[in-house]
Amino acid sequence: MLSTIPADARLYLKPTWTVPTPVGLPDGTAARMGNGLIWFQAYELTALDGRQRIARTIIPVADFATVIDGLPDALTERASRLAANISAPRQPLVLGDRTIRFDAPQVMAILNITPDSFSDGGRHMDDPQAAADAGFAMAAAGAALIDVGGESTRPKAQKLWEGDEVKRVVPVIERLAASGVAMSIDTRKATVMEAALAAGAAVVNDVSALAHDPRSLEVVARAGCPVILMHAPCAGDDPHDNPGGYGDVVADVHDHLEARIAACLAAGIAHDRIMIDPGLGFGKSLTDNLALVNGLAAFHGLGVPLLFAGSRKRLIGALSNEAPASERLGGSVALAFRAAQLGAQMVRVHDVRESVQALHLWRGLADAGLSQI
Repeated sequence: MLSTIPADARLYLKPTWTVPTPVGLPDGTAARMGNGLIWFQAYELTALDGRQRIARTIIPVADFATVIDGLPDALTERASRLAANISAPRQPLVLGDRTIRFDAPQVMAILNITPDSFSDGGRHMDDPQAAADAGFAMAAAGAALIDVGGESTRPKAQKLWEGDEVKRVVPVIERLAASGVAMSIDTRKATVMEAALAAGAAVVNDVSALAHDPRSLEVVARAGCPVILMHAPCAGDDPHDNPGGYGDVVADVHDHLEARIAACLAAGIAHDRIMIDPGLGFGKSLTDNLALVNGLAAFHGLGVPLLFAGSRKRLIGALSNEAPASERLGGSVALAFRAAQLGAQMVRVHDVRESVQALHLWRGLADAGLSQI
């Protein structure tokens, strides 16, 4: 079947058939996902011709090199590169005196300084010290990174002038930085990035993958800071705008993020400073979101750390009798745990203590599985 795939097909790999330990398996029958605690025994190979799927097959790790030799040369090379990326060690984030390692999943905490965010808008407005105190509590509860945002990106949210966004986030960032808390700035605006980095933020988290503001690539490259590239279907004012929809949502998001990684590399941003986020909920239907969660492991083929952000999102309510955002804790923790099972290096959450506890349980189970003989 692979011999009939045209050389210009779109090709993707997803690690599958996970095992608790490679101990006792024949040599060459299992591969490691990054430098984490997950081992797998097969790849799911998908090929598309435009929007049409023309192949989907499972290839055992032991047979992979032989099987992909039957592909056209360009696709053999791509399959080999994707497989190498899946197993490549993920470099830690070095943030001054702080290092965030990715041998086990980490927690990013959401700290919104907004009046209108979908879940916690208004909670920390107009009182920078109270907002900073909330950030300190998140760090104490186990968050490796506090994601500070001053503009809502919910559907149809009103655009905020960059000066007002700076006024919201900088006083909070300064207070957290003074105590050594590691932070990212959640913004699409280059001016806000510059101000936040100067105030003590260490990472840029951009829902437009540095495509909204023409200066963003330059700002991040010059700062040499890590950047999180999130997928959104539109780089304009409304990141949810998506009139064209998707063909295969996992493949389409993969292609978009692959192109944004290439743009970052061309702009001088180092490969080991890049993370990705598939953008759950941004311009995506319930069906799209469920496909993204189930296909999450395919994004390891991009060869950079993977952030998953499912906390309190709409798909939880859609599957839970329209539960409001404040009543989506169980679904949020379940998504974080599932993301860890699929190899996500970091999860972005509102409920830090509960999510950290869930990931501690995941880590204990993974460690126990690897110690089996």
